[in-house]
Amino acid sequence: MPLPLNLPNALTALRILLVPILVVVLLTRLPHGLFLGAGIFGLGVATDYLDGYFARRRNQVTKIGILLDPLADKLLTAAAFISLVELGAVPAWMVVIIVGRELLVTGLRNVAAARGLFIPASSLGKGKMVAQVIAIFLLLLGLEFPSLRPAAVVALWAVVVLALVSAADYFQRFWEEIVRPATRPATGAGPGAGLGSEPLGSVGPATAAPPDRRS
Repeated sequence: MPLPLNLPNALTALRILLVPILVVVLLTRLPHGLFLGAGIFGLGVATDYLDGYFARRRNQVTKIGILLDPLADKLLTAAAFISLVELGAVPAWMVVIIVGRELLVTGLRNVAAARGLFIPASSLGKGKMVAQVIAIFLLLLGLEFPSLRPAAVVALWAVVVLALVSAADYFQRFWEEIVRPATRPATGAGPGAGLGSEPLGSVGPATAAPPDRRS
């Protein structure tokens, strides 16, 4: 399927293209590479805000945009965190938790989407995204300005805690909206209902407008 040509999708595609550039700039240790990397990451964050803004303002919300937007977010933040591990700024086990949470939520979201349902991002997920952005900026700049390191460590711990809590919250909502209805007999069914009944979780596509997909 060709990518629909509109400004929001172009901004999302730009964010994806920035991912390898960010990694190269950070890991090749160019002169002033940390500042350049922070600028590239900041540009990616700006496109995340702008693509959603223009999609809503211009009524250009597309299926491919809904799919690519959260993927671009995850690629950008994962690339930054993994690069920071290589730079010795972040313990690897923390990044494993953060990236593992993203993979788990993405997998659950795909299962829900296959049933025609969408579980919107919670305030915990949105808070986690904001904490990630702050932590990455502080960690990058903290390599040049040691006085920022304590704040960077606090922000990083906040990301880990929010990643775990928001993952548990998302799994609970997935269980309540997808798994539990699918194991319940259909309402009003006779004694023979059960294994052959249509699960309540596969009710067809949601009709509501797609909400903010930050998670």
